[in-house]
Amino acid sequence: MSESAMQPVPETNVEEASKGTIGVYSTEGMATILVYNDEVTPYDYVMNMLSDLFMLSEEMADHIAWTAHTKGVAVVVVRPHAEAVKLVKVARGRARFVGYPLRFSLGQG
Repeated sequence: MSESAMQPVPETNVEEASKGTIGVYSTEGMATILVYNDEVTPYDYVMNMLSDLFMLSEEMADHIAWTAHTKGVAVVVVRPHAEAVKLVKVARGRARFVGYPLRFSLGQG
């Protein structure tokens, strides 16, 4: 082994490192997509919409659909604002196309 390979690794102060930008992200410019319960849209349709359009697993889609069903509203995803606007428009359009009143809206990230 070379001498440089045997040099001790300097200790890292975790508190100081966490003050930097490593692992830190901003939610500025982000939007939360919400889904609302209604008495008309079938549960399976909601789950399929969540998994297909928002690319959620079946388990996550079920959890979100159940939360909306029992609490009236649920957070679907948090995405950059422009992407979230497009997703909500597509979701609303798909629901209206098949005649369901399923509602989605944007909240602050």
